[in-house]
Amino acid sequence: MTETKEFAKRRKHLMQDMGADSIAILPTAGEQVRNRDVNYTFRPDSDFLYLTGFWEPESVLVLIPGRKHGEYVLFCREKDEAQEVWHGRRAGQEGVLAAYGADDSFPITDIDEILPGLMENKTRVFYTMGIHADFDQRLTGWVNQLKQKVRMGVNAPGEFVALDHPLHEMRLFKSANEIKMMKKAASISCQAHKRLMKTCKPGLLEYQLEAEFVHQCLFNGCRDLAYPSIVGGGENACILHYTENDAPLKEGDLVLVDAGGEYHGYASDITRTYPVNGHFSPEQKALYELVLEAQQAAIEMVYPGSHWNAPHEVAVKVITKGLVRLGLLKGRVDKLIKDAAYKAFYMHRTGHWLGLDVHDVGDYKIDNEWRMLEPGMVLTIEPGIYTGDNRKIAKKWRNIGIRIEDDVRVTRTGYEVLTANAPKSVAEIETLMAADSASVISPKKEAVKPGKRAVSQKRAVSQKKAVSQKRALSQKKALSRKKATSPKKATLKKKTVSRKKGISRKKAVSSKKAVTRKKAVASASGKKKVVRKKRVSKTKSTRKTNAVRKNHVKNK
Repeated sequence: MTETKEFAKRRKHLMQDMGADSIAILPTAGEQVRNRDVNYTFRPDSDFLYLTGFWEPESVLVLIPGRKHGEYVLFCREKDEAQEVWHGRRAGQEGVLAAYGADDSFPITDIDEILPGLMENKTRVFYTMGIHADFDQRLTGWVNQLKQKVRMGVNAPGEFVALDHPLHEMRLFKSANEIKMMKKAASISCQAHKRLMKTCKPGLLEYQLEAEFVHQCLFNGCRDLAYPSIVGGGENACILHYTENDAPLKEGDLVLVDAGGEYHGYASDITRTYPVNGHFSPEQKALYELVLEAQQAAIEMVYPGSHWNAPHEVAVKVITKGLVRLGLLKGRVDKLIKDAAYKAFYMHRTGHWLGLDVHDVGDYKIDNEWRMLEPGMVLTIEPGIYTGDNRKIAKKWRNIGIRIEDDVRVTRTGYEVLTANAPKSVAEIETLMAADSASVISPKKEAVKPGKRAVSQKRAVSQKKAVSQKRALSQKKALSRKKATSPKKATLKKKTVSRKKGISRKKAVSSKKAVTRKKAVASASGKKKVVRKKRVSKTKSTRKTNAVRKNHVKNK
């Protein structure tokens, strides 16, 4: 943010140019109605912002060199608690004295009573007519009031001097702080352009790329854009100030994006052109590299002492030569340039001043001669080629629009490209677009025109419902089948188990019977053995008895 001291320095410089017995009057821009009771977002007049840094509407700056009660007077809105609840905070008279360096401040509602008195006995009024029509009439009325007081010894101003001439000459030369602001705007915008290259895919709509750019700028500190974005795919790139941005991006086309963010009032202005699918065709590449060659040659002509038109002259020469080489123009290059034959393909200038306004203030000629470039100036370099639906050239060259634009500062020794971080060579662009990067927006197979969005959304919803219903039915059927088959399986399992149990029982019974049989046999055999043993023992005893008897008989 610009410091209060720098604004004071600017006002002092301007008052020195004005001289004594003069007064400068500069109103800010008024609020503009968008529709019914909705206003556009307020943005101050750039001249007013340059001298005050004050962003509130309904304000008027007055500079009076040598005034005893203060040279810097600011008319603005009063503090109002009720209005501030609805519409936001106001600085009020005390606020502008404390925060904005004003020497004196009055309510804007009192300007009709106070400002004519401040104009008394001033010989010159520095004011730019034709910008604020309503205020022009009020100022004329105040001067006429003073003329009616001539018999009272009051002199009315007799000379009106355009304020824009000295003020715009000041704005043309950027301070170190201004360059810092512009570099910040450029840096944020370059990152946004990179993001678009990564996001771009066939099937996206132009405004989807635009939305991505707006998001990146606002998210990173640019509270607004410097101008409406141009996002033109295919033949739309051949419309220089195309802003509809509602067509689908097609396979095989180029897309031209001319967009820049605004940081604390300072603009960036960048254009990049690249293939929707990430790869240049041979014809696209040939024309693109021709534009890039012209831009690089033009940038080399930016240095102190070079005149304003030098970059344009070089760009025209390079483009004309290239068009002849590619067969799109026929004839001698010098003659084609003299006859402006190149304008069938390149019809605009190569650049403009850049600052608080995207087409910033400052003279391009002095005494009817192109002015010399000096350190502190900032300009754009933006050659292009636009073939359009030109029936005089082969079909393969038609409907190709290419522009490459950078912001360039004039330094003491040459130049500095503030927007160098936005890729622009064929290799850089194709490499970046081929990289595996996460995209916020996924491309659709078929682009939907704005008028058909509601129908397509309804169809999508109905299709989703149908799919979900089918899924639900199939799931129910699957469940019912499972339930139907589960009892059968259960019975089969039970039968199998029962069969197994029966077999095991039979086995158990048979094994028991076998055991009992074995036991019975064993017991029977045991009994037989006992009986046999008894029989053997009886036989032995009888034999002993018989032997005893025989011996007894013999003895007798």
